[in-house]
Amino acid sequence: MTNKIASKSLGWLLFGGGIVGWFSSFTLTVDKIKLLEDPNYISSCNVNSILACGNIVKTSQASIFGFPNSLIGVSSFPILALIGVFILLNGHVFKWMLQIIAIVSGLATVFVSWLAFQSIYVIEILCPYCIVVWGMTVPIFFLTTRDLLKATRNSTLRMLVPFTGFLTLGWFLVVATAIGLQFLI
Repeated sequence: MTNKIASKSLGWLLFGGGIVGWFSSFTLTVDKIKLLEDPNYISSCNVNSILACGNIVKTSQASIFGFPNSLIGVSSFPILALIGVFILLNGHVFKWMLQIIAIVSGLATVFVSWLAFQSIYVIEILCPYCIVVWGMTVPIFFLTTRDLLKATRNSTLRMLVPFTGFLTLGWFLVVATAIGLQFLI
């Protein structure tokens, strides 16, 4: 059965983004465990005083729900990768599945946007692995939304399809500008 809603580009993004997001989340989780075992542990991505994952995972923002935020990525990115493979193999993905991905990744986009703000302006440290997770989450939301908008019967909603790309690019430009203004100027 062919897939009529999800595009191949969404399949590739879910697959690749799921793997990359999982790896970054897993690495952050391992660093958190090692820091709990040894407070003097130096994280694998501690480059300098600005790029320092180890310093980020020690903050309250890194465990906002009472457990490491990275566990959310460790548990959710593999599911997205699996759905991506299914799409690439021309499996039928139900509309409700994409709607759930859009809702959850939309909430995740709000969450990572808040985390980006916290990292840039409150903590004033950047975590390369966190940035990778942000970079996977936002396009997953907008590309899933794009495919759902393409499949809608509502012609007004279909007119919003091109804006999903602009919104994705806009998000990256806003975050990159904020990082540039805060750390480079």
